[in-house]
Amino acid sequence: MFETVIGLEVHVQLNTKTKLFCSCPTSFAEHQNINTCPTCLALPGALPVVNKEAAIKAMRLGYAINANVNHVSNFDRKSYFYPDSPSAYQITQLTKAIVQKGEVFIDLKDGTQKRIGMTQAHLEADAGKNMHEGDHSKVDLNRAGTPLLEIVSEPDMRNSDEAVAYLKKLHATVRYLDISDANMQEGSFRCDVNVSIRPKGQEEYGTRVEIKNINSFRFVAAAIAYEVQRQTEAYEDGVYEQEVRQETRLWNVAEGVTKSMRGKEEAADYRYFPDPDLRPLHVTDEMIVEAKIIPELPDAKVKRYVEELGIKKEDALVITSDKEMAYYFEEMLEHGAVAKTAVTWLTSELLGRLNKAGFSMGNTPVDAKALGILVSKIADSTISGKGGKDLLDYMMENESRDIDALIDELGLAQVSDDGAILAIIDEILAANQDKVEQYKSGKDKLFGFFVGQTMKASKGSANPGKVNELLKQRLG
Repeated sequence: MFETVIGLEVHVQLNTKTKLFCSCPTSFAEHQNINTCPTCLALPGALPVVNKEAAIKAMRLGYAINANVNHVSNFDRKSYFYPDSPSAYQITQLTKAIVQKGEVFIDLKDGTQKRIGMTQAHLEADAGKNMHEGDHSKVDLNRAGTPLLEIVSEPDMRNSDEAVAYLKKLHATVRYLDISDANMQEGSFRCDVNVSIRPKGQEEYGTRVEIKNINSFRFVAAAIAYEVQRQTEAYEDGVYEQEVRQETRLWNVAEGVTKSMRGKEEAADYRYFPDPDLRPLHVTDEMIVEAKIIPELPDAKVKRYVEELGIKKEDALVITSDKEMAYYFEEMLEHGAVAKTAVTWLTSELLGRLNKAGFSMGNTPVDAKALGILVSKIADSTISGKGGKDLLDYMMENESRDIDALIDELGLAQVSDDGAILAIIDEILAANQDKVEQYKSGKDKLFGFFVGQTMKASKGSANPGKVNELLKQRLG
């Protein structure tokens, strides 16, 4: 039996307006090489200046995950020769990062939490982007110099579920903190996965393989599963030392396999040395005050939702996993929705429709105020549950308008007047005297028939509770 050991290096692109060491914008999808200057192109004589906002955002993450935030940190040069790095080195933090020794708690399937240690989170400049077209390649340096926060975990994860849970918790955290949009499709949140196996009970780690630049939770899980199987089979076949080398591999999405990219470099291969153009970064008291402005994070929200709102922890975890969904839920409550009912209408009714229509919580056509009022109208029996669904369907297709006006316009208001409902019931009973006799002789299941006929005759507008109550009176 083998134990899997997993550590993750997550690269988070910070959402500053300008790059880490120059004033070029960090906007995405601009024309190639337009967001560049002598500094990020590494032209002779150009000098870097640290982006204060990037440092504050890094510090904010540190305070959020109970880490040590160093008031003095250093920048180093990491030498490597790739076309997307015009300087032939990367400015990073090796000897003393701005954030060290933090922790992230993940939620396991059995309802418990597990602590994942964080070794450090350091600032570094991103590289450019290689583009391959036919038999030639191009380089876009718009991204070169964009501020990254590389978050390095301890090797504390033991399976792909834990790795994905850690990534999702980190993804949610940086979005709540508003230090990154964490858009995985655009590369703002991507990770390198370090995987090894060892016989259970063995303390020494196995040979570590790094899988580079995965930008999907699903691909992370698939890459880990493949790599664990590959290493396990090599061990069982007696070729572990030949087949499993310390190397960098890539995840091939089309084939569902990892493929060797290059031998894994050690720190000495990068020839790290202190950056001669950058003095140590000293954070000020004002920066510390600003960095400590932290919103309510997912774990705190889950605790509050369960203890104060009385909703299930499973539902609270779903809602808080997405910042937009959590804020949407809270705005629904502000407009009259009861928490438990709001959970159902948000996570089942609205999300189901959004997924089907290709929308997300970030661009939903139904605003939180409207859905909150809709749910409150069901609670006070202004409309029925079916009427609420019809109204939500209409709102998905049309611009948001006053809910009361829509209820009147669509004829969805429930009839709760005893006299009006009794008149319908009397007509139904008169037209079905044979079934009335059968019911009175013991066929209780016919009660559902009378309810259905009454609701049909009222075109769904009768209050179901009133229908049941009045039918029981009439049928004795």
